[in-house]
Amino acid sequence: MTQIRDVTTYLETIAPRSYQESYDNAGLLTGNPQAEVQGVLVSLDAIESVVDEAIEQNCNLIVAHHPIIFRGLKSLTGRNYIERTIIKAIKNDIAIYAIHTNLDNVSNGVNAKITEKLGLQQTRVLVPKPQILRKLTTFVPPENAEAVLNALSAAGAGNIGNYQNCSFQVSGIGTFQPNEQANPHIGEAGKLERVDEQRIEVILPNHLTNRVLQALRKVHPYEEVAYYLHNLENENQEVGSGMIGQLAEAMPSADFLKYLKTQMNLSVIRHTAVLDRPVQTVAVCGGAGSFLLPQAIRQGADVFVTADFKYHEFFDADGHLMIADIGHYESEVYTKELIQEFLCKKFVNFAVRLAKANTNPVFYT
Repeated sequence: MTQIRDVTTYLETIAPRSYQESYDNAGLLTGNPQAEVQGVLVSLDAIESVVDEAIEQNCNLIVAHHPIIFRGLKSLTGRNYIERTIIKAIKNDIAIYAIHTNLDNVSNGVNAKITEKLGLQQTRVLVPKPQILRKLTTFVPPENAEAVLNALSAAGAGNIGNYQNCSFQVSGIGTFQPNEQANPHIGEAGKLERVDEQRIEVILPNHLTNRVLQALRKVHPYEEVAYYLHNLENENQEVGSGMIGQLAEAMPSADFLKYLKTQMNLSVIRHTAVLDRPVQTVAVCGGAGSFLLPQAIRQGADVFVTADFKYHEFFDADGHLMIADIGHYESEVYTKELIQEFLCKKFVNFAVRLAKANTNPVFYT
């Protein structure tokens, strides 16, 4: 039996909730995490029409990109679409789970899907996040070093970009004196010991700290494991805002806009003046991305594909690049496919359906 918490736990191995922005509200918003999953409906937004569709399709879990509860609710009287949606979901035992900016911020998330649709190559995170990494240092008898490193790696430590099992080791002398209550792996109570030890250092994401320490304690031979943690300023190259990559071949700016319309199935694009140079380097950000414009310029993007630019913000392109505002919904709608792909790789005992409801509140005439 697959429970709702099995699904949400799995999704958080892909996009940990600790990666969401401080203003966000990703996670399980309604529902019993221990309920058995009957079916999953994936949508960009969880609104009333999507809950109706979940009822019709016998899906008791909605996985949405945008959280329906974004700010605190002080009442549930049905006076607006948010309250009506929550009431209907609760009445019909439908859980709602949101995977929002945490999915935006991982390198295989929302922005990776856009780069895939545009056929970009050599992609990387546009603005990597700092302060989400730690360094673990521990001390191990040389004969146990390999086993400890293997356990730390299996728990998620020692990954740097495209490299795994990364560590630093140096040999030294450790000293300790067990007291009468100790049960030492090496040495005798009351006697000062000097032993050869291997100092091991590995980097790990903050959210894996407990899992890595549990693995360390489980495999380490000492009764009392000596270790310490340092918070790092280093940027995590796999986590952050936006992405940037290269078209396989450069194309004129006007041709790129046509290509963008086709690839993203767009009816309209708001954009700055067409450039008099070819386009090859493309920066992207699903949803509202104007805050990334300086970085897109700094990193040499020819075009920045995103949404929700305000009138005066278009001037900030200042001829450095072309802004292509394709609309918030339009930039993120393929996130539904992304989430469905993740879930179908893991779970085969229930249906994972894409919501048919068009939840875009913006219309063009």
